Formats: sequence, structure tokens, C-alpha cells
Amino acid sequence: MKQENTRRDAVKKMLVAGAGVAFAPVASLAAPDSDKNQPFIMKGNINHSVCRWTYGQLSLDELCVAAKDIGLKAIDLVGPKDWATLKKYGLESSMCNGAEINLVDGFNHTEFHDTLVKNYTEVIGLASKAGYKNLICFSGNRRGMDDETGLKNSVTGLKRILSLAEKSGIILQMELLNSRVDHGDYMCDRSAWGIELCKRLDSPNFKLLYDIYHMQIDEGDIMRSIQKNHQYFGHYHTGGNPGRHEIDESQELYYPAIMKAIVATGFKGYVAQEFIPVAADKIASLRKAVQLCDV
Repeated sequence: MKQENTRRDAVKKMLVAGAGVAFAPVASLAAPDSDKNQPFIMKGNINHSVCRWTYGQLSLDELCVAAKDIGLKAIDLVGPKDWATLKKYGLESSMCNGAEINLVDGFNHTEFHDTLVKNYTEVIGLASKAGYKNLICFSGNRRGMDDETGLKNSVTGLKRILSLAEKSGIILQMELLNSRVDHGDYMCDRSAWGIELCKRLDSPNFKLLYDIYHMQIDEGDIMRSIQKNHQYFGHYHTGGNPGRHEIDESQELYYPAIMKAIVATGFKGYVAQEFIPVAADKIASLRKAVQLCDV
């Protein structure tokens, strides 16, 4: 899919960047399930998922098997043609995709509205029929556009499908992406811009996908942002910074504390692992990440 290809291409260009949450002591990031003979029992405070594109070396069936073994409830960023596979394993599509054009041609430019409205109208119907509720969307790149024009255009385009989303029980979620390292020129690169869009649309069926990795790079202050603005955040993605790799002691974000901050807000949605594993045993990396985040 275009989204998956774009993300993979972006990974190749990653540079060291970002500041914010203090580096955690190595000992505190040891996997809770250090004795592999003892089963890890989820606490039930977090709904765990994993982004499909970060495990592209596995077939979807293989990823589903691994997800079930770890205890995940869903897989993120799966489109309509693959929902039958998820259902076969009793997994949900925690964040549906397939309606977007790509990451750069989004709702901030009116010339894309007709195509986007057609795409989203179709996928909203399919997602609702399948029993899913989250559907990703993107602002698109600026291409010289100022923030206010982008907001007005996005409101105009999104309002064309928002009533359908409301009637169908679908929540449109615009992802916050950093424009400093991975997605240069992307407009919805600060939580403040996305929150203003939420306020103007004024609908419980439009929220922000708060990507912790991306926002660490572009604005930092992750836990305070979550605590202050959680009502606008409908979904979370993880990732280690720098590099978007494992969320262990090799990077600067301390995920156990971040997850506790999310739980404290009363959040009942999904947290999806979206790091690109570099360890030899990539499933072990996923298992460890989920256990670190299960607070």
C-alpha cells in the first residue's frame, strides 16, 4: 500500500533528533517477563496493538499468530482486503487505512477533496459493516500553505464526510507526524494545529492519532501534552527516539511512565507499537515492548 511504502522510504532517511522525556535507568527497562518459563499476564489497563508495516518481513498470517501469542488484541493499519485474515485469528483492525491517497496529498488542499470524499465514503461503510471504528486520515503537505488556510480547507473537506462517520460510528483520526526528520513539509506536525482542527470540527468522531515518537521530535513534553490534551487524542503510536527502533534502554523515551500517564486520563482506546525492530529476534522485541507498556 502507498502508506506502507512511504513509511518505509521515510525510515531510510531518519536522522538523530529530538529531546524531551529523560533517559531512563537501564535496569528499569528490563522486560517484566524476564523468566521465559513464567507466562506474562496482561494487567488489562491498555489495549495493545502493533502496526503491520513495521513487521513487513512477516506475512499477515504470521504476524497474527505472533500477536495472539503475545496477547495483542489487534493489528494497526490494516485495510479492507485483509480484514478477513484478522477475523480468522480473532483480532481487530485497531486503526483502519486504505481511504487515504497517501501521506502528502491530504485534506488541507481542496484539489484532493473529491477523491478523498469518494474514498472515505466507501471505506467508512466497509469499516462500519466490519465492526471497526477507527479510520486514519492525513493533513497532507503544506506546499507553501499557511496554517490558517490549511485549517479552513481541512474543515471544508472533512465536514463532507463527518456526518457519515458520525452515523456509522466511525472515528476519523488524523495522525500527527514530525516534519523535522521523517515527513518534511507535513502540515499536522504539532499537536496545537491538530487540536485547533478538532475544536473547529467539534465532533466526537474526529480525533488525533498521537504518535509519541513523532511528537517527541517536533515538540517534546510528551506526558504534559497527554495529560493536558487527552480529550483530543483517540489513539497512540509508540517508537524509540532516535531512530524509531526498540523502545528499550537504547533510546530516550521512558515508556512505562508515558503509559501510566495515558492510563491516568481514563483512555480506553488502543496503543499500537510502531517501532522498527533491529534486533535479531524481532518478535522478542515486540513482546518486550508490550510488556514494558503494560502498566
